[in-house]
Amino acid sequence: MFVHELASFFSPWNTLYSGSKALSTGVTSVHILALLFGGGLALAADRSTLRALKRPAAERAHQLQELKAVHRPVLVALTVLFASGVAMATADVETFAVSPYFWVKMGLVVTLLANGLYLTNVENRLNVLAVTELPPDRGPGLWRHLRRASVLSLTLWGLTALAGAVLAGAA
Repeated sequence: MFVHELASFFSPWNTLYSGSKALSTGVTSVHILALLFGGGLALAADRSTLRALKRPAAERAHQLQELKAVHRPVLVALTVLFASGVAMATADVETFAVSPYFWVKMGLVVTLLANGLYLTNVENRLNVLAVTELPPDRGPGLWRHLRRASVLSLTLWGLTALAGAVLAGAA
């Protein structure tokens, strides 16, 4: 019943979206481009983090600055990704609301966002250690947490993209 009410509410959007190839192609393109740029930046940052962990602790401070610099563009891309995803989902509520693929993808997105918050928290704690000029080896546990979060981020970005492709094929 609730799904039908949502579909009725979004019916004008559904009509506009499904009636315009340019609009539906544009929204899908924006979604894919946001995934490409945001995910690409995040994947590159994760890779750099994993490489930096092989260097001496004293040389890792640069990577913390790189992580801080990449947050804003990734967040902007995630915002665009979210908005375009909502536009696509609300254009066909009756299909997506009952699709297990959709809900798996949403679960992956939530997990990806939670991991991003965790990664940012660990990074901030490492930056505090750097600012307080404590010996670099004081945070080895935090660096291990950063490694885990980076590996999980790489995995989640890949799984989320895969889930999106499966969802598109199943819709």
